[in-house]
Amino acid sequence: MIEDHYISITEPSTGLYREKGSKFLAYAYPVSTEEDLLNHIDLLKKSHPKARHYCYAYRLGAGTDVFRANDDGEPSGTAGRPILGAIDSAGLSDIAVVVVRYFGGTKLGASGLIQAYKKAAVDSLNACDKKDVYITEECKLSFDYGHMGIIMDVLKHLEIEISEKVLTESPYFILAIRASMFHDKIRLIKARLLNRNAEDINEDTIIPYCTFEL
Repeated sequence: MIEDHYISITEPSTGLYREKGSKFLAYAYPVSTEEDLLNHIDLLKKSHPKARHYCYAYRLGAGTDVFRANDDGEPSGTAGRPILGAIDSAGLSDIAVVVVRYFGGTKLGASGLIQAYKKAAVDSLNACDKKDVYITEECKLSFDYGHMGIIMDVLKHLEIEISEKVLTESPYFILAIRASMFHDKIRLIKARLLNRNAEDINEDTIIPYCTFEL
């Protein structure tokens, strides 16, 4: 089955952890690209010009292949990876966490840094409101005006999202359908419009008054 669902956050949140005079300020952001994150880091550097480090991690989209962890000068593996671990433990994606460190004069050692960055990140994530995100595929449904009513009824019954409506001389809808259900939903739409069983429908099934462009 296509992996088309993940959990993200609705808005930014913050967290804080203190250890031996050092202060770790965590900022969690909903992001969709690395550029989004870098813009946030630029703003944080302006807000915290005296901070020593701006360590971060992010994960994007469904699955586990788009991620990055950055230690920003801390010993390798002591900052970015613990932040990423906190993100993954929370089961989140399309999210970045930046932890801004103010050095307190006492070195924490590798294990101390790992715990500090992790706890700061966790604190920010605990404050987040979560949301479900579904990856969709689009289909263009063109139709005759005389049949728009029945088409609307079928789409409403099947809970199909209409992401765009174009009601010109050649009207059409752009449908946004969850990726893992895409072909099954198209089959169900056709079946209901033709008053037939879904098992009797295939990709070549024609409906006289509308067309599907997948």
